[in-house]
Amino acid sequence: MLIRLDPNSPDPLFVQLAAAVRGAVARGEVRAGERLPGARDLAASLGLNVHTVLRGYQQLRDEGLVELRRGRGAVVTDRAETGYAAVHSAVAEVVAHAKRVGLSADGLVDLIRAEYR
Repeated sequence: MLIRLDPNSPDPLFVQLAAAVRGAVARGEVRAGERLPGARDLAASLGLNVHTVLRGYQQLRDEGLVELRRGRGAVVTDRAETGYAAVHSAVAEVVAHAKRVGLSADGLVDLIRAEYR
């Protein structure tokens, strides 16, 4: 799992970290039951404070995507994998429908952004 953070982004680093992990789960790079990198190791590799990583992991825990276990670290839950699989399937259907009606990728993204708000 490759994590890239943008220090110039308006989003806090812990939010970017959580989003990167969510994306990795959605892409199938991380599966249910897998451990995420240890907070200290990840902080060192990304040049972050360990508390920033822990805050990102806590956000994922609050969303039910990981369990934080003392001595075992952050572990991806079954819920994370099934939830993202369902979203991925729904997105694939929406994209296929958009293509059938001739909607461009940019047009679809605009619709999604408007709906997301």
